[in-house]
Amino acid sequence: MEETKHIRISDYNYPLPDERIAKFPLPVRDQSKLLVYRKGEISESKFISLPEYLEAGTLMVFNNTKVIQARLHFRKETGALIEIFCLEPIQPNDYALNFQQTRHAAWLCMIGNLKKWKEGALHKEMTVKGRTLTLKATRGECRGTSHWVDFTWDNEEVTFADILEVFGELPIPPYLNRETQESDKETYQTVYSKIKGSVAAPTAGLHFTERVLEALRNKGVELEEVTLHVGAGTFKPVKSEEIQGHDMHTEYISVNRSTIDKLIAHGGKATAVGTTSVRTLESLYHIGVTLRQHPEATQEELHVNQWQPYETELKLTPVEALTEIARYMDRNGLDALHTSTQIIIAPGYEYQIVQQMITNFHQPQSTLLLLVSAFTKGNWKPIYQYALEHDFRFLSYGDSSLLIP
Repeated sequence: MEETKHIRISDYNYPLPDERIAKFPLPVRDQSKLLVYRKGEISESKFISLPEYLEAGTLMVFNNTKVIQARLHFRKETGALIEIFCLEPIQPNDYALNFQQTRHAAWLCMIGNLKKWKEGALHKEMTVKGRTLTLKATRGECRGTSHWVDFTWDNEEVTFADILEVFGELPIPPYLNRETQESDKETYQTVYSKIKGSVAAPTAGLHFTERVLEALRNKGVELEEVTLHVGAGTFKPVKSEEIQGHDMHTEYISVNRSTIDKLIAHGGKATAVGTTSVRTLESLYHIGVTLRQHPEATQEELHVNQWQPYETELKLTPVEALTEIARYMDRNGLDALHTSTQIIIAPGYEYQIVQQMITNFHQPQSTLLLLVSAFTKGNWKPIYQYALEHDFRFLSYGDSSLLIP
């Protein structure tokens, strides 16, 4: 573990000219390029051809989270514009319950132009579902770089989800350097998104179309879903020289009991669509290890800490770890496991469940690049060099890769 902690993030840098960052997606999602890395060999294809590279019987796992319109803009009487960026629910702290709230909801938020909002509540009049209401935002305690914000409104027939849908703005990635456009509401969601809660899309999934999904089913690939709500921390740069100084953000995961059975039936092996699915699946292994040692743990106590995978001496097979989760869920009558993870996957990490990965091309000096490096046994540079030399488009709206180590 010490070796992993002392990884220098500067070793994971590469030149990324602004013109290589895709500012908008292609008109047809599945016409994007696909880089195929298979056991050290690199080739190029189109995403629509993905099913040709996968074997029948493969279990492919998707993150079905849906991006919420999490940016709210208020204008003070002085004219100052204040942006409130909803990061995660506090009261109630369950996403689904919070979205169903009427009259009041509290969130942990980042605040833009904070110096102009010293005191008092912010107000915004709006019409939602044909009903006029006033939304009030009151700032509470500071928590690190974020603040507790209470939202109240004077119409009990309107939910917080309704307000975000009408008043909120979709938070596209900061590195696109442009305003959110109406088209982003559709293009920055996967075609299979269902569960509201993310402030960033699981972007490897943006390439999938109904015809690609159908072709995968016809090939005999099994499709399964998990939920990880992507936080703004996914864009948090690594500012420390060594990664031991970087605090990973917490992300909330939900996995159905039937999904655990499906994973066990496939020998604890899966193909992950995107790094969020990777983090969810690999966290499941470490949750299973925790349960072997602490079978009576609460769901909150199953949280995977940043360095936990590197500190655990107990070794289980993936099936053994998943079986521990299945038994735990049965003992507690759980249809779904709800917990959280701070897992950091970097060189030195041993992958347990993920055998193949579909992922986009990530920012230099990012934790996502560390994850890819760990998966390819340090072989990320030739992959990125090939992508740069062959006109691949980078980051959220860019092209993708299929990694088979």
